[in-house]
Amino acid sequence: MGMLVTEFSTEVVEPPERFALWSESVGRLHDMRTHLRSSSHHDFRARIRGLDLGQVQVSAMAHPHLEVTRTAKQVRQADPEMFQFNYVLGSEGTVSLGGSDTMLRGGDLAVTDTSRPYRADIHAKPDQWSHVTVLCPRALLPVPEKHVQRLLAVPIRGQSGLGGMLTGWLSDLSTRADEFSPADLPVLGQITLDLLASVIARHVEAESSLSPETRQNALHVQVKAFIERHLADPAMTPQAIADAHHISLRSLQQLLAEDGTSPAAWIRHRRLERCRLELSDPGLNARPVQAIAERWGFGNPAHFSRLFRATYGISPRDYRSLP
Repeated sequence: MGMLVTEFSTEVVEPPERFALWSESVGRLHDMRTHLRSSSHHDFRARIRGLDLGQVQVSAMAHPHLEVTRTAKQVRQADPEMFQFNYVLGSEGTVSLGGSDTMLRGGDLAVTDTSRPYRADIHAKPDQWSHVTVLCPRALLPVPEKHVQRLLAVPIRGQSGLGGMLTGWLSDLSTRADEFSPADLPVLGQITLDLLASVIARHVEAESSLSPETRQNALHVQVKAFIERHLADPAMTPQAIADAHHISLRSLQQLLAEDGTSPAAWIRHRRLERCRLELSDPGLNARPVQAIAERWGFGNPAHFSRLFRATYGISPRDYRSLP
């Protein structure tokens, strides 16, 4: 892809042409030959949102029923030698590899290898995202290939723990793609690879195979996500965050020092941002400023007002009155 974000919808052509256009577009996006078939081919309403992170491709797809087959002949003809990770959202289906079928449902993460024939049968609704796909070169994934091969077509639950962290990250990437600049690409790609590697290593109990950098990058994302989830909890302190991740307070401080901040400063920054967002929401005008501040952990109104003014250059009440 020549640009950062690729948006595509089959609505741009008449119904009889939609499935052919979809097939052509997916083949170009993923640079991989497959056979596509659908029971809804007569009016195939579908869309794609692709994010190009250099050697890592992330794409969200919405479509009705779709059967994808990659044959041994297609593998011989052209093989990009990539792993394909599919995070299942609003769909369910089966993936078949080596003669065995595996059921997939919402929240599952499944891995396939472009060097191995496979078939996937997906049932979804065209008005919601079906799945997020990540394609990355096998050689780039920072975990031994033998560990990934053990997980081909094995459902990995993505609703909690590291799996939840990864699937949350993939969802954010696809929905917030427009916020990123080309300068962000190497970092976004590396974080994606590190999280994928961490989930795989955890699943096969092989964390020791990960490099220190990969473990550190995955931990960094975990800590930031943990803080985000617990912003409204007044008991969330730097020590509580360190304890939850089984690291020392000093290690936590060093982790966030890489961003030029500290645990306490980052918590304060994110809580202030939540307050600012709620103060700018017309639907919350009836909620007192103090109630918003307390909801996000600021119990002292005068202290909150000073912090807000120091950060945004305006008082909370004046900010709420801005047109």
